[in-house]
Amino acid sequence: MAGRRRSILVLLLLGLAAVACAAPPGPAAATTATAATALRPLTDVLVFSKTAGFRHSSIPTGVAAITELGRANGVRVTATEDAGQFTAESLARYQAVVWLSTTGDVLNVEQQAAFEAYLNDGGGYVGVHAAADTEYDWPWYEGLVGAWFADHPPANEARVRTEDRTNPATQDLAEPWIATDEWYQFRTNPRSTVRVLQSRQSTGYTGALAGDRPITWCHDYSGGRAFYTALGHTEQMWSDPNFRLLLWGGIRVAARSVTADCRPVAPPAVTVVGLIATVNRRLVAAENAGAAPLIANRGALGPWERFDLLRVAPGRIALRAQANGRLVCAEAAGAAPLIANRDAVGAWETFDVVRNPDGTVSLRSAANGRYVVAEAGGAGSLIANRTAIGPWEKFVVVDGDLTAVPL
Repeated sequence: MAGRRRSILVLLLLGLAAVACAAPPGPAAATTATAATALRPLTDVLVFSKTAGFRHSSIPTGVAAITELGRANGVRVTATEDAGQFTAESLARYQAVVWLSTTGDVLNVEQQAAFEAYLNDGGGYVGVHAAADTEYDWPWYEGLVGAWFADHPPANEARVRTEDRTNPATQDLAEPWIATDEWYQFRTNPRSTVRVLQSRQSTGYTGALAGDRPITWCHDYSGGRAFYTALGHTEQMWSDPNFRLLLWGGIRVAARSVTADCRPVAPPAVTVVGLIATVNRRLVAAENAGAAPLIANRGALGPWERFDLLRVAPGRIALRAQANGRLVCAEAAGAAPLIANRDAVGAWETFDVVRNPDGTVSLRSAANGRYVVAEAGGAGSLIANRTAIGPWEKFVVVDGDLTAVPL
């Protein structure tokens, strides 16, 4: 009898094991399966360039460039201006759809629904330049592109600042990247909902978002992935090696053929300030637009005397010259004068704020623990080489009205 009970128990245990094997995977198994199938081959890309408003002369150049990039990478590129291609059956062929400087209302309601379903099923969207000037009566599309176009100054030269070099679209770009293009201003700042990859640095540009100028970003949206860049207005841009790397990388990111983190990143708090050396009451300038060391010798607050103050940690800041968009560095670990020539925040670009009893502040380089001094009473370059705070090591931080700003 005991033997029979043992046999029945064994059979029950085997049955439970079989059920467990046949059961749907739990969260851990599902996560592993998702990770294993997250990447997919990139074989087909659709380039859509229909316009119902302004038409960019660079569209044919862009189509040719993307086709050439596809051919070089073994990917079929299909170009169309036929909105009738936006059906479930047609879109299913493509891992990414590039909206190349589209403008105005380019899809009807049924076509919009088909594209929404395509994204919901994991599709990829790539918006180029005027893709942000498209479909203003379709709120879902605003969320997809990230932000709608507002205005732009005449095409001019500016520096493209890469904020994120971990992304496949930006990791191989050369620095510095100085480009001439039509620099878009957007109706809203997308930074809180997207992963900003690049911003622009230029002087003399005004507008509601003049202090923060994202131009390239990616984000996961509605089950799919979106990549957008405001670059691509001029024909010349399409032959720029950096832009071609950026765009092809963006297509791969949107298609999920490479691993990319497109989650938003909270930026450091930024305040635009000037620095006055108390010893001579002169403003610190990124001398020669940042090509020469900083010096406290200016009497007025202009673009060369304005700095973005980045609060990188409690009591710790970095300074970015608005004249050239470069970070101030305690050059040679503080052994050489400060100069605005760096692209990323590190120990040499970070300063601890020391608040003095008289209301002034002193800046101590995180690289060497030495205080920044207005050398020779402000007649010489700023350098982080002092071990104690005296009158030459004290500064007042001011806003655009030369009013002291508490730190």
